[in-house]
Amino acid sequence: MNKASLMITALFVLALWGAYSVYKPFLLSMVVAVLLSMATFNLTNKLFIKTNSAQLSASLSTLLMSLLLFAPIVYLATVGVGYISQIDIAGIQQTVDSIKDVVKDIPALHDLASEYLSDDKVLEYVKASTSYVTVAGGVGFDFIKNMVFVVIFYFFINYYGNKFFDTILELLPVDTQKGSSMMQDVSSTMEIVFYSIIVTAIFEGFLFGIIMSSYGFNGLFFGMIYGFASLIPIVGGIIVWLPVSLYAWTKIDSQTAITIALYSIIVISIIADTFVKPMIIKVIKEDFLKSTIKINSMLIFFSIIAGMSTYGFWGMILGPAITAFLIAITKVYLDYSEK
Repeated sequence: MNKASLMITALFVLALWGAYSVYKPFLLSMVVAVLLSMATFNLTNKLFIKTNSAQLSASLSTLLMSLLLFAPIVYLATVGVGYISQIDIAGIQQTVDSIKDVVKDIPALHDLASEYLSDDKVLEYVKASTSYVTVAGGVGFDFIKNMVFVVIFYFFINYYGNKFFDTILELLPVDTQKGSSMMQDVSSTMEIVFYSIIVTAIFEGFLFGIIMSSYGFNGLFFGMIYGFASLIPIVGGIIVWLPVSLYAWTKIDSQTAITIALYSIIVISIIADTFVKPMIIKVIKEDFLKSTIKINSMLIFFSIIAGMSTYGFWGMILGPAITAFLIAITKVYLDYSEK
């Protein structure tokens, strides 16, 4: 390496360090925006072909993304305030008493209920929940702020389109063919995960909204809550239908509560999630996206859990993407090792 190359390399590293120090607060939003643009690249490209305008196609895809991200959250925030204001300590205590009555004949559960659901404990829980409102508000503000920046970065990445990703390919320390293959693997994985998440959330939320509407609840509100909760692997659905069933047991009747619980377990958790969901993913992968990439569903499942454990909501995007990138770069490393 000659003196000029060494100087250019040093300046490039210095520029990267400076950019990192300046844009550090926005790195998560930038990475998520890049991954979302990769997941919707084909959609944006089709819009560009139809409109023949990079600005219009980027604006339309950004508008669709904004509606997907903002509209449900704004609706839940506004309508949810009304539901929260209707919650009272007497209702909570009545629900707790119903739980105690159900488990009184089961020694192990009765001991747990006596220890953790006593009147003093319930009062402590209510006070603690009240104190969490301020913290939740701060977290919510940060989430909305990140979401706004994601949308802004998403627009510019889509606007510059191929130029942006071509620059990334040139920076990768591999030849163009291997670099394109890596990008394609990550992009295909993100497409399948993204569209599967959206369709699954809408489908399962719609199913839960039906049963809630049939009993006089706001089906749209509870359907959206269930849709978001379904994104959490394993326990997502139960954190919605269990409190609702307990509320119905206390305020309506036991038959309604049991019906909601059984419907959620059998129709949504077993039939929809276990049997219908894999079919939806297969249709999206083979018919809609026409992707030939082989994805281990269990690997994607655990990558979503790991991602959400580390990065929260955005982890469902980051987890699979990081895993796909790791697999792709491992293949490249093995190819170089064989030479």
